[in-house]
Amino acid sequence: MHPYVAEDFTDAEVSVLRRYFTNLQGPVFALVNLPEVVKGALFARYSRSSKSLRRLFLDEFVGDLDLDGDATVDATVGLERADELYQKIFFEYGDDSVAQLGGVHLACEQASNLLTKVLERGRLMSYLEQSTRYLGYDRRLGNGLYRFYRDNDLLESRFGARFIGEMDRMFDTYKDLLPELTQWLTEKYPKTVDDTDFVYRQAIRAKALDGLRGLLPAGALSNLGIYASGQAYEALILRMRAHPLPEVREYSQMMLEELNKVIPSFLKRLDVPERGVAWTRYLSNSRGATRLLLKELEASDARPEAGEDVRLIDFDPEGERRVLEAIVFANSTMSHFQAERRVESMSAGERARVFSSYVGERGNRRHRPGRAFERTDYRFEIVSDYGAFRDLQRHRMLTIEWQPLTVDLGFDVPEVVADAGLAHRYQESLLRSAELFDDVRAEFPEQAQYCVALAFRIRYVMQMNAREAMHVIELRSGPQGHPSYRRIAQEMARLIGEVAGHHSISEAMSYVDYSDTDLERLEAERAAERNRLNR
Repeated sequence: MHPYVAEDFTDAEVSVLRRYFTNLQGPVFALVNLPEVVKGALFARYSRSSKSLRRLFLDEFVGDLDLDGDATVDATVGLERADELYQKIFFEYGDDSVAQLGGVHLACEQASNLLTKVLERGRLMSYLEQSTRYLGYDRRLGNGLYRFYRDNDLLESRFGARFIGEMDRMFDTYKDLLPELTQWLTEKYPKTVDDTDFVYRQAIRAKALDGLRGLLPAGALSNLGIYASGQAYEALILRMRAHPLPEVREYSQMMLEELNKVIPSFLKRLDVPERGVAWTRYLSNSRGATRLLLKELEASDARPEAGEDVRLIDFDPEGERRVLEAIVFANSTMSHFQAERRVESMSAGERARVFSSYVGERGNRRHRPGRAFERTDYRFEIVSDYGAFRDLQRHRMLTIEWQPLTVDLGFDVPEVVADAGLAHRYQESLLRSAELFDDVRAEFPEQAQYCVALAFRIRYVMQMNAREAMHVIELRSGPQGHPSYRRIAQEMARLIGEVAGHHSISEAMSYVDYSDTDLERLEAERAAERNRLNR
């Protein structure tokens, strides 16, 4: 049973909520009977609010809706729909594409940061997650407890009391340091006459929250909004059912229960023994067998190797030529081999002209060249703090694989924390996190990850084509970004140009930002303020 802290609603609130939410008591529920633009706006606001989605809906959205005529609707009892046509097409003809045509907005609340990474892995899904940059974790849940996941098996073990105590102390340190860092930032970066009090406070608070997010454990809770098709949800739940972490498996069942109230026909295969059940068994067995075999083959003296922060470990030295061949192919009637020969016959100047013409005059970072840039790939190995990984992992269109979260690769202390004179207490909290993890990991290797603070480093690989690299690098190097992932994006750009030798591709990434920024969110808050005034 998920340790969900339920909310209390008045009878009047229940009469409104039941028309639009499939569940009023649990952490997972679908949104129904609302215009798509309202659901989208609600999820967007959700990512920057400390409120639950249902409370946010009541407080900020109900007043703008026409509720006339909806009193008889009750989304919480499920929807009885005739699905003979679907069954005929899907089971008789096997047309999987039908399940791509029905989508659901699903809210997933009080999920650990470990669970959110599982939820956000599917490529063909859309997500908005509660941000540690805008929401302080000094606030507690409605029952007075800090916001972290309490695994039942761990609580009932000999580590239970210690786990709660150490996790509380990690949140205590975060809560104590937040006002101190905020005050120090206020003194270091005084308000100017050009900014309103609101803009200034928002920028200072974002800087403080960014600086201290590394103190939060991976068990810290988050709210997540998802929009996806029935087929994407089916694939996600299959993977979740095979996951070794109990929280993930329990959550998959709650998600299925709510989705069955909205798109039951699209999910019927999940419980068919020879289909979904067999598929989940395959995923679980292959993963378990692989891990067991690698553990047997591992050298007894093997130790984690820290390595560099960002390494370009694989690329095609002829990558730019491959891109040129793709450009010629798509803009002519030549065969693939004719395009190869045509590029081979070009002079260096002609190649440069073709490349430049294809990239064109980019007016902003969203103006990206076409799919010829997908002809070459880069594979990066990255070691970063888990907080930066959380942000980069959301780029799900590329290939990303990560190792289990441990304390073995050490941790990072943000420069702003050290400059403010708070490094000693920051490190003390991280050392307690490491000690707790080391003691728990032997008996609970999966749940021990909840204890690891976000400042600890994790190793992962990101493999992407040049077009996706342009998107990721230009976006994540932006001045409004967190310093930890800005450095990674900037280093990726350098490696593409200097190590891969793909100078034309590197130069095409003209919106990579290398500037130094004091208050990362200040300019973005100014822009938001201008938009508010214009409205």
